[in-house]
Amino acid sequence: MAKQLFGTDGIRGVAGEYPLDPLTIYAFGIALGEDAVAHQANPEIVIGTDTRESGPWIAELVAGGLASRGVRVRYAGVITTPGVAYLTRAGDFVAGAMISASHNPYQDNGLKLFGHSGFKLPDEEEDTIEREILRLREQGVTPAPVPLQVDEALDRQYLGFLLSTTAMRFDGVKMVLDCGNGASFRLGPDLFGRLGAEVIAINAEPNGRNINLGCGAMHLGPLQRAVVEHGSEYGVAFDGDADRAIFVARSGKVVDGDAVMMAAARALKAAGRLHGDTLVSTVMSNLGLEKVLERDGIRMVRTAVGDKYVLEEMLRLGAALGGEQSGHVIFRDYATTGDGLLTALRVFEIAGRAGAGLDELTEDLRVYPQKLVNVRIREKQGLLELPAVAEEIRNAESSLAGTGRVLVRFSGTEPLARVMVEAEDAGQVEHFVNRIADAIRNAAV
Repeated sequence: MAKQLFGTDGIRGVAGEYPLDPLTIYAFGIALGEDAVAHQANPEIVIGTDTRESGPWIAELVAGGLASRGVRVRYAGVITTPGVAYLTRAGDFVAGAMISASHNPYQDNGLKLFGHSGFKLPDEEEDTIEREILRLREQGVTPAPVPLQVDEALDRQYLGFLLSTTAMRFDGVKMVLDCGNGASFRLGPDLFGRLGAEVIAINAEPNGRNINLGCGAMHLGPLQRAVVEHGSEYGVAFDGDADRAIFVARSGKVVDGDAVMMAAARALKAAGRLHGDTLVSTVMSNLGLEKVLERDGIRMVRTAVGDKYVLEEMLRLGAALGGEQSGHVIFRDYATTGDGLLTALRVFEIAGRAGAGLDELTEDLRVYPQKLVNVRIREKQGLLELPAVAEEIRNAESSLAGTGRVLVRFSGTEPLARVMVEAEDAGQVEHFVNRIADAIRNAAV
């Protein structure tokens, strides 16, 4: 059965509309509760939200469904997605539920689940929960939310974990944190402030509607300006749930996930901690990263797009490091998922130990010109097999053989086809990405 609710990153939608309407959310809580009771006696589940205005009422509906099946809830309130993943495994919870739509606008929200070990739930378990949600919707249930009280000890526990992963201090080091008016707005400044840094926090005043609004990891202009204006050594931007981080060097140059993975892979290899001398990344990572790592004796393994697939391959290979160009980086010695705050700690640590800025640390990464175009579509099925689309893709691949790459894929959360072309020559990139995108647009009409 094809999934109707769960996508690559849980359930997503506009808050208040199906599948995030009160009935479906409450049914989700019941289904999750039934699954929890089947796995553990007297189960307890941790729930967290980002800063969207819809977070609290969604949490109360989920908690109501759980309570109807005798499941106890501890509510972390506003916390990062990786914070919920950590608490789930560290606190002996049967599961964790994060209410967030990550980098999406405030009108959207989502439900993401973690199992007892802190990893995202396996597909089979999601399928079981989804079938029960759909059955309950058809049967008809009356949503009965329960009020929740924030347990501040949970936030402190996660902060304590982050602090425990480093022995380094950043006394007097000036750094700008763009919190994206999201889940990191308190944790980020608190974490680096405790380590002695001079923290300049921007976009750290969430009002429920300004999460990701012209700021954070998807909008780097404010961070670049602030870093240069304040003469800051480092800058880092988080997305709404802080599972990713994008950096800005003191020059104002953007340091993305590829550059971070290069620096981290080298540092881990030098320390003898890059298991198998292997980095796991996705098909979106730049060809330049693969080339520079090859020279360093580091193998790069590519997966489909999505931190879920990166993590699966990391576990299969026993790899210590993996991630995405978009800023999701997984340090498996510490975490079960991408963690923006943990990534920032590791990056600033690496730079500090090397006595280098982010510019110097990443200067030899030759980035091949790359362009990504999103095309809105109605139907995915058969689109890429249409003769006009297939011909443009074949032509591009043939012309770029050995000097570039073509990637066309579908978004897991939105009705979009994503067209990426990468090559040594920027003119070729522009030419081929536009031809393929136009062919898809014409076919999708």
